[in-house]
Amino acid sequence: MPWTEALLILLAGMAAGTINTIVGSGTLVTFPTLLAFGFPSVTANVSNTIGLVAGGLSGTWGYRREVRTMSDQLKRLAPMSFLGAVVGALLLIVLPPSAFQAIVPALILLGVLLVIFGPRIQRWAAKNHTDQEVAHDSAGRRILLAGGIFVAGVYGGYFGAAQGVLLMGIMSVLLSQPLQRINGIKNVLGTIVNGVAAITFIIVARDHVDWRVAGLIAVGSLLGGFIGAGVGRKLPPNVLRGFIVVIGLIAIVNLLLK
Repeated sequence: MPWTEALLILLAGMAAGTINTIVGSGTLVTFPTLLAFGFPSVTANVSNTIGLVAGGLSGTWGYRREVRTMSDQLKRLAPMSFLGAVVGALLLIVLPPSAFQAIVPALILLGVLLVIFGPRIQRWAAKNHTDQEVAHDSAGRRILLAGGIFVAGVYGGYFGAAQGVLLMGIMSVLLSQPLQRINGIKNVLGTIVNGVAAITFIIVARDHVDWRVAGLIAVGSLLGGFIGAGVGRKLPPNVLRGFIVVIGLIAIVNLLLK
């Protein structure tokens, strides 16, 4: 591999790690880069997924203060992400690639809309329920949240790109927490899902792993995760929300033009 190609893959991994930590969709940087250098699509997808796990770990560490305050919530949601990722990875093995072609852009659009209208929905719910209804609704919210995180896990285990947008959208509506705390949980849940997918690929698609590519992306995304945490934690809620929406719309256009 020429050193210029290796450097560009490393930089793409760094950009992806930064974007993933702030919102998600870093795959939209690394995957096209690998295709441009002539790597087969399956090899690019598998190697990219394995490499980006490192960025998830560093991004999670960067948001450790926010995650620590949400530890009880995380204990309930992490198993749902894990189970969803297992189901998604298994679907990836048994279903044809075209199976989710229509639903993937729709799910990302749903995530974008939930991010935009989540605060308004929460304010409306608070105004239109009595205290007794709110308590009941909290139990209903927990069930909806667990189901939504499971579905996002299935999506992430199967496809992965813009998983963060979907997670942020679901949690923006169903969790009454500051956006930065939600972003911290998103990083943990996304890393769980990516880790399950990576292990699945190593077991069932080892022949498609290019360890040079995976290693370069891992190093780049590891650095990018720290950068993304430093940047993302300083963004005001509305700016972060706007960034999520822009990235989500770019992902939808990218998928529809394939």
